[in-house]
Amino acid sequence: MNHLVPASDAENRWHLPNHAHLVVYERGSGERGLLTIYDCGAAQKPPSAQLLGTLEAVDVRAETEATPTGRVVSLREPSVLEALDGDRYRIRQR
Repeated sequence: MNHLVPASDAENRWHLPNHAHLVVYERGSGERGLLTIYDCGAAQKPPSAQLLGTLEAVDVRAETEATPTGRVVSLREPSVLEALDGDRYRIRQR
């Protein structure tokens, strides 16, 4: 399931809204986790996407909260989710 809007300038990049909310479930080192992406943390909607992999970096304004199973990242500006090699992702400015 991936209902994110593709970025027009490249493959493997998707637009994220200003207030996107990511729940990152992390596993042991070297193992894939799960990224669940919501359009907004306050919206009562199903996730826009669920991706297997790890979130390597967040290079935009965001609030990050540690949880027992990983972290929650709440974005504060428009950004792009970019797929790197080997099921790794990063978030950068749009």
